Amino acid sequence: MINFNKKPLFLAPMAGFSDLPFRNVVKKFGADVTISEMISSNALVYESSKTLHMLERSELEKPYIVQIAGGDKEILKKAVKMLNEMDFIDGIDFNCGCPVNKVIKQCAGSALLNDLELFKTLVGTIKETNKKNLTSVKFRLGFNEKYPEKMATICENLGIDFISIHGRTRKQLYSGKSDYSSIAFAKASVKIPVIANGDIDANNALEVYNITKCDGLMIGRASIGNPWIFYEIKNSQKVSQSLKKEIILTHFEEMIKHYQNQAVSIFRKHLHEYSKGHKDASAFRDEINRINDAKEMKKKIELFF
Repeated sequence: MINFNKKPLFLAPMAGFSDLPFRNVVKKFGADVTISEMISSNALVYESSKTLHMLERSELEKPYIVQIAGGDKEILKKAVKMLNEMDFIDGIDFNCGCPVNKVIKQCAGSALLNDLELFKTLVGTIKETNKKNLTSVKFRLGFNEKYPEKMATICENLGIDFISIHGRTRKQLYSGKSDYSSIAFAKASVKIPVIANGDIDANNALEVYNITKCDGLMIGRASIGNPWIFYEIKNSQKVSQSLKKEIILTHFEEMIKHYQNQAVSIFRKHLHEYSKGHKDASAFRDEINRINDAKEMKKKIELFF
């Protein structure tokens, strides 16, 4: 389902940002593979309506991968069985990289890098239970120290289809630079496809490929306020201001379709990012913070950009 010979570009799962409207936009403008926001296996099993809404996929998303997180074997198994019943999902990704405290306290996300036996058990459980075409794992270089080849080898031995590695430890959170040499070391230790993640943008994409020898790139924070990054990496050229405006308006239309009355208030955070670096950006942000009407918001976007 994913042609790794073509060095695919992935949109990273990002809480509060990689929702259906955003995924639809990046898919229109160059992203090859999209992944849902991180879904709590607990929330899924207890059928939170918000969680079920987060699972929805756009027509363009093929393949579409859902990322789940959790530290309890039985709940993860139940969550995977639920996802197996949903025809529109092509793969399941297991989050072993989230560094935030509330996830760590549940012995989930990058907490699993502190207990590789549990990591192995949970990854194996997901692989055995998953009936979808793809099973993947996303992890960091380690918890406090760097040992990505250990997780990579465990995943390969369990039959995982591909892995994504963020070039920092949990201890680093998002500080310091992403360590592409450590991703390269993990890549050299396995035969399964490896996707590089962390601080990747249009300026360094080629350098990351050259250092890591990876099979694809996963872009997260650099795509916020900049969803045309996938187009720029693929075409080695900057996007025109008129195309940027078209993309922003497309994003807003997708938000209205998906969130209806809540779209205007949710879209403000995106407009804050889109307007960065523009003249009179702070006045624009101040203005849109007071707008609640979709038609008025659209007019302001058209005038500003």
